[in-house]
Amino acid sequence: MRAFNYQQDFDNTDFRQHPELYQVGRGEQGVLLVQPYKSEILPHWRFKNADIARASAEKIHAMFEHYRRQDDFVGMDMARKFIQMGYTRARRYANHQGGRKYAADGTVLPYGLDRQKADAAAVFKLYWDRLRADDDYLRRKKSHQQRYG
Repeated sequence: MRAFNYQQDFDNTDFRQHPELYQVGRGEQGVLLVQPYKSEILPHWRFKNADIARASAEKIHAMFEHYRRQDDFVGMDMARKFIQMGYTRARRYANHQGGRKYAADGTVLPYGLDRQKADAAAVFKLYWDRLRADDDYLRRKKSHQQRYG
C-alpha cells in the first residue's frame, strides 16, 4: 500500500465527482478531509454514551447502505471510517479522562475507566466488525485499490 497523500487539494476536491483521487489509506486516514462525505456524515457522529452511540452508528450505517445503493464506494468507505473512529475515540475517552492520553511532557496519563464511553465504544465496535466483514464492501475496496492505488 502506498503512503497516504496528505498533500492533495482536499479543500477543492469533490471526491464524489473524482473517486479516482480517493485513497483508502490505513484505518481512519483522511476521515476529516474528504468532501462531501465529511460534511454529510460528521453531523451524525456522536459517542457520549451507548444510547447516543447507537443512534449515531445506526444513522451512519444507514448512510453506508445508501452509498452502496448509489454504487458509491468512497461514501461506503468514509462511513466505515466514521464508525471505526467512533470506536477508537470512545475507547480513548473511556481510558483517559478528557480523551488525552499524553501529558505535555509526553508521559502517558493515568488510566481510568469511563463506563459510559466504554459502552459507547462497544456499540461502534459491533457496527465496525459488521462492516469489516461485509463481502460486498471488501470486493469494492479491493477493486478500488487495484484500479486507483
